[in-house]
Amino acid sequence: MPEETGVIEPKVGTMRIGGTLLGSFYAISSRLSSLQIFSIKEESDSLSIIRVESRDIQKKPFLFFIIKFFKDHMEIEYTIPMDASEKLRKLFVIKNVFSVLSLISDLYTPNLTEFFQYSDSTIDDVLNSLSQSYSTLFNNYDSLFNEYRELKRLNIELTSSNKNLTVQATQLSDENKELKERLKSLETYSDESLMVMVQEWIESHNNTIDVNEFSDTYKIIPPRVEQILNKMVSLGYIEVKG
Repeated sequence: MPEETGVIEPKVGTMRIGGTLLGSFYAISSRLSSLQIFSIKEESDSLSIIRVESRDIQKKPFLFFIIKFFKDHMEIEYTIPMDASEKLRKLFVIKNVFSVLSLISDLYTPNLTEFFQYSDSTIDDVLNSLSQSYSTLFNNYDSLFNEYRELKRLNIELTSSNKNLTVQATQLSDENKELKERLKSLETYSDESLMVMVQEWIESHNNTIDVNEFSDTYKIIPPRVEQILNKMVSLGYIEVKG
């Protein structure tokens, strides 16, 4: 509780921007999972990208932002410390949203009009809040102007690539259908066929089998391989050595 720890709870800011899912939540998760600064939570209708920047004395997230992708829009939630500038905090979050979107531009695209309006409005708010009396602030936050120029450059690039993304979305949709059909055909191996494949593998690998390697080779999910191995053991086709 704030009364017990002396910690003043931060305020929470939110944004909602239209968007279009071009690939799949699984593809986005796979692409971003290697970035250790983010945690990823996938649900049936959304995918959340979470960055916890700091925690309070009770180890609960204190400073953080969450980018939640839906099929047709994005929701962004972020905390604002009581002693921080809301405008600078919002700009920092939007900058990170840009960074994330640049990594998945072929999988998800925001509504550019809405996104540009949010970005320009936020940048204008920050710049308008600075007066001549804040010359020290100009010197200390010179990097902010570099980020501003970078955001403008990204705006131009995103606009020029919008048409290409539309074409890519169609291509990805067709590829996705083909991959689903291929996966379906691979998952329909009969038990008998799969047992023969496992037996041949074991014979050619010194009477051993690595489930993950076998799964990757034949594009079969590991639980299916484990199921058939258990069946073969129960039928006495193979033996498990201790």
